[in-house]
Amino acid sequence: MRIRRWLDYRARGIKVWHPSNVYPTAKIGDRVSVGMFSEIGHNVEIGADTRIGMGAFIPEGVTIGKNCFIGPRVCMVNDRQMQTPPYSSNYKQAWEKIIIEDFVKIGANVMILTGVTVGMGAVIGMGSVLTKSVEPFEVWCGNPARKIRNLIKEDFNG
Repeated sequence: MRIRRWLDYRARGIKVWHPSNVYPTAKIGDRVSVGMFSEIGHNVEIGADTRIGMGAFIPEGVTIGKNCFIGPRVCMVNDRQMQTPPYSSNYKQAWEKIIIEDFVKIGANVMILTGVTVGMGAVIGMGSVLTKSVEPFEVWCGNPARKIRNLIKEDFNG
C-alpha cells in the first residue's frame, strides 16, 4: 500500500519531505508540497499547487484550497473543548471544521483555532493567533489577530 501511494504521489507531482506523517485518508491535490516534520491528519483535503511549510500541524477535517501557502510551524486546532476520548462520550461533537479557501497566504508560526474560515486571497501575518473568520482579500495579524486592511487591485500588480 505504501509503495502504491508513493508511486501515485510521484505521478501527480506531490512532494512529501521525510520525515512527515500524512494519513492515508487525506486527499491531496496535484503538485502539492509538504515540508519536513509536518502532520496531515485524517480526511484533510488539500487543493492543487498548495505549499505547506515544515513543521505544520493540520488535524482531521481541515479543508485547504488550491494555490495556498501555509508557512512553517502553522498549527490548526480542531477541538474546542480539548477533551480526550476516554473521558467524554461526545468527543467528536466538539470539533468544528477549519476551511482555508483558494489563494490564501498564511505566515510562519500562525495558530488557527477551530471553526475559522479564511476567505479567498486573504493574508495572515506571521505569529498571529486567528480566532475569528476572515473575509476574502483581507490582511490580518496580531495576537489575537485583527483586520489590518483590505487588499486592493494595486497589491497584485508587480
